[in-house]
Amino acid sequence: MSSGRRIRWDHVSTVISAAILLGAELIGAGLAAGWAIAALFEANWVWELIFEGLFGLLAIYGIYRFVLRAKEVEPFVEG
Repeated sequence: MSSGRRIRWDHVSTVISAAILLGAELIGAGLAAGWAIAALFEANWVWELIFEGLFGLLAIYGIYRFVLRAKEVEPFVEG
């Protein structure tokens, strides 16, 4: 009854590790960019949070796209 498909844990761990590293960089840069743009325009704290939220969401989308592309290079299943 087995389909012969096996999970490649080495590929999964590689992609997850790279996504964590990339995610930390992207989210940190997104939050810093939101803070910097709010400071540039002398915006109040509400706009600072809005800018940080927008750039944070953009960072999460970047992580999502990275994982999708990485799965093509490092397939999670074989068989």
